This record gives sequence, structure tokens and C-alpha cells, in this order.
Amino acid sequence: MLNKDQFADNHFIRTLIEEDLKSGKHEAVQTRFPPEPNGYLHIGHAKSICLNFGLAYIYDGLCNLRFDDTNPEKENDEYVNAIKEDVEWLGFHWAGEPRFASNYFDQLYDYAVGLIKDGKAYVDDLTPEEMREYRGTLTEAGKNSPYRDRSIEENLDLFMRMKNGEFPDGSKTLRLKIDMASGNINMRDPVIYRIRRAHHHNTGDKWCIYPMYDYTHCISDAIEGITHSLCTLEFEAHRPLYDWVLDNIHAPHATRPRQYEFSRLELLYTITSKRKLNQLVVEKHVSGWDDPRMPTISGMRRRGYTPEGLRLFAKRAGISKSENIVDMSVLEGAIREELENSAPRLMAVLNPLKVTLTNFEAGKTQSRCAAFHPNHEEMGEREIPVSQTIYIEADDFAENPPKGFKRLIPGGEVRLRHGYVIKCDEVVKDEAGNVVELKCSIDHDTLGKNPEGRKVKGVIHWVSAEHAAEIKVRLYDRLFTVERPDAVRGEDGNYLPFTDFLNPESIKEITAYAEPAAKDLPAESRWQFERIGYFVTDRKDHGKDTPVFNRTVTLKDSWQPK
Repeated sequence: MLNKDQFADNHFIRTLIEEDLKSGKHEAVQTRFPPEPNGYLHIGHAKSICLNFGLAYIYDGLCNLRFDDTNPEKENDEYVNAIKEDVEWLGFHWAGEPRFASNYFDQLYDYAVGLIKDGKAYVDDLTPEEMREYRGTLTEAGKNSPYRDRSIEENLDLFMRMKNGEFPDGSKTLRLKIDMASGNINMRDPVIYRIRRAHHHNTGDKWCIYPMYDYTHCISDAIEGITHSLCTLEFEAHRPLYDWVLDNIHAPHATRPRQYEFSRLELLYTITSKRKLNQLVVEKHVSGWDDPRMPTISGMRRRGYTPEGLRLFAKRAGISKSENIVDMSVLEGAIREELENSAPRLMAVLNPLKVTLTNFEAGKTQSRCAAFHPNHEEMGEREIPVSQTIYIEADDFAENPPKGFKRLIPGGEVRLRHGYVIKCDEVVKDEAGNVVELKCSIDHDTLGKNPEGRKVKGVIHWVSAEHAAEIKVRLYDRLFTVERPDAVRGEDGNYLPFTDFLNPESIKEITAYAEPAAKDLPAESRWQFERIGYFVTDRKDHGKDTPVFNRTVTLKDSWQPK
């Protein structure tokens, strides 16, 4: 459930909006979230979603979902549908129907014709290599294309013939006539149309020329009445082009959008390049875009992250123009904090050690009920059955305990969580000397009360062997072993492949045992395994016959790079 306090932090964009509303420059706020449907959304997009939809929510405005689909060779409906699902899962709703930049292709073409008629655009025959040569450098001005001074009539004719498919792919472009000596390379006669015979997911084969992103984006904003167009800082140098296009097309739009930039999120121990994420998928380093180790929204959802936790993280990451480098522990901390309040509890044993209760008596040794959450009575309670054989965590027993060890030792006592105090009377080993069983006695007077005359400090979790659900548990960890896997240089100064730093221990699958309640859980059900961490039933693989739990996050941040 959304509330405005979740987005209450002040930042410079809110200040700009409030000034615009106060001055009457805008009567209402209209933002947009404009993903390119060429991959799955990731944690950086989650921050942008929370910003754009959150601002509209705070100011009772509207936020459009618009697919900037100008690159048909890399876009498809799978990505479109995944993006819509991600936005809705995060708790947001866009205004009206989803928009597509491709729905505006006719208008974009007409505006381009208008620019040609005004002498502000021309058809160019330079090859990409020649265009780079003519463009100049950061310190040297570019030079005009020899085709820059074509007549308006010739440019109109050539552009129409480009549209009609008379020329080969890549043979001609339409460029804006701005300033080849500009200090901003983006203003040196940028290309706004190219010939590309590619099937488009939305328009099919209607077009063989496609507009460029910089030209399309600002006009789409104007068509939709966007008031505040929010981008990451790498688009700051593109803002003069954004403004130039809007100032020079014949657009009778009442709202003049303005672009504002904020710093993009850099999350340590992961990558957010769509190209590199796609590489992980294609090369099968991960099982897919929704692999729970991936920083994609669909991957984080399958991992067990919650929309509330991601919104909390976005708030803590903040909005500014300064570097936004955030450690993975901040994300994990936000998820952990949200699950602490929302996830019901169960007991599960991941590394089982057999314990035989030697004085177990059917009818005398009783089970006990326990709440699913200590602070939420409305979550109900469950009965925790007991039998003569139970499993405890192997790490909760030590034959030679370290100093301060408060769990089970030979001759020592410990309380079973929600159960009796037991005493370890005998340690059974195999031929190799490994501990395979403990024989313990129950103090039957300690169910729900402290033993008389002595203190028992340790409490351990357990499950009844007779009643336990056998479950498959996937222990996920960070996908990379270094903070910036795509920014490590070798001895020769060149960047090393980011795949060199994949964590070989990022996934481990084990068989474990849980309370009987684990047998009947639906997919995508989030739980705390007491004393262990937070887990979720897998969206795809979980079933009644084979319960599958993914570890979302440990109870405490104990991760160390290896």
C-alpha cells in the first residue's frame, strides 16, 4: 500500500516542481517513465520508477508509461510485457494506456519534413566512418558535410524516397543543421533519421526509416504534455539538443517540457548494463533474466525482495546530482528491515543433525502452539509437533565449544525454541569420528516455563523428524566478488572481463527440513526461517510435492568478499 511518506524526502527536483507550481508555470505535474523495451528492468530503473511515479503521486499528478521503441532490432513484446509487470508489481499505475514512441512515428515524420522546409535539416550521404571524421573532436571543431547545402526541394525529395524504401540501409541519413563548430558534440548536426529495414514489434513493416532517440524523446514528451522530463546525468549534454528540437519544430503543444538530470545509481557488487546483463543470460552464467542473483526487478522479485523494500531502498539511495554509489548492504538492509515486520516465522533446519529424545513419551511429551509473528496476532499461530527424533542445526552442537558458545554441548542443556529444555547425554559417532547423532533427555517440567534452580541461556531451533516437510533450499549470494566487476584493470591497463569476477559460491542447493506448515504454501510466499534468514517459495519451481525456497537475505549482514 502506497503512502506519501514513502516519498517524502526533499531533493532538488521537488524544489523545482514546487517553484513551478507556485509560480503558475504548471498547474499540475505530469511525469513519464520511458524504458526502451530491449531488456528487463534493473535496480537502477526501480529507482527511476519510484522517482517518476512517486513525484506524480505526491503532487496528485499523472505519470505515463512510454516505451521509447526506436531501435526495432533489439526490441520485442517479451520486454514490453515484462516491464509492465515490473511497474505494477512495484505498486504503481500509469495514466491511461501504455504509450509507445512508435505511435508517434507519423507525427515525427511530419515534424522532420517541417524542419527540412525551414532549412533546418538535410539529407546526408556520408558513411558512418566519414561522419565520424567530419564530426571533429572534443578539442577540434567539426566541418560541414559536402551535402549540407542541398536545396530544400532536393532534401524533401530525398527524404520522401528514403521513407519509400528507394535507398539501401545506411546509405543516407537525415541530419539537423545546427553548428558543426559547437563545443557540444551532440549539437554538431546530429542524425535524426536512418534507413533500417527491420521488423518493428509495434508498427510491423510499415517503416524502413526510424527516428533517433534524442529526436523522438523530446517530441514524445511534448505530445504527451509532460511537465518534468527526468533523466540520469549522462543525458545532461543532450539537453541543449532536447531544447533545440522543441524550439524549432512546429508543435502546437500547450505544455513545454523541461529536462532535468539526476545521478544514476551505481550499486556495488553488481552490474546494471543491459548489454552485460544480456551477456550473462546468453552465455548461461545465470538461468535467465529472472535468475534470483540478477539485479533485474524480476530477479529480485524471484529472490523474495518486496515492492515495499525496494521503495524503501530507493528513498534511502536518494536523488541528487552528486555520485550515487551505494553498497549492496544498503539494499539488503532495506529488504531485511521490511521483511522483519511483514514475514511470518517458521523453523527450518538446513544442516540437520539427528537428535533422539530418549525419554520421549507419547501422550506425555506435548506439542505447543506458537505465533507466526511475535508482533502480529492477526497472522495466527501454528502447532509445532514433537516426536522422539528431531533435527537440530549441526552448527548448534559443539564437542569442543569455543568461548562464549551458548548452544548444545556434551552434558549441557539448551532450550528448544517453542519447546522443552533438553540435555545432551551421549554423542554418537561414525567410524570416521564424525558426529551423527545426539542422545538427549527432556526436562518435562520446562514446557513454557524456566527450569527450577538453574539457568539455561541457549535457545536453538529444531523440527520433528516425523512431521517435517522435506524442502529444497537455494542459498543465493552476491553474483560478483568485487565491488565494480566491470571496472577492474589488468596489468596492461585494459579492463578485464567482468565475468572473471563471478562468485562461484553465488548459489548452493541443499535438501533441508521445515515445519509441516511449509508443505502447503503457495508460490511467492515469504517467510523468516527463525535464526537463519528470510526465504521465499520460488515463483516458478515451487510446488506441493517439491517445496522450493530461495534465500532472500540473511538475518544479519555478515557478507565478506572472498
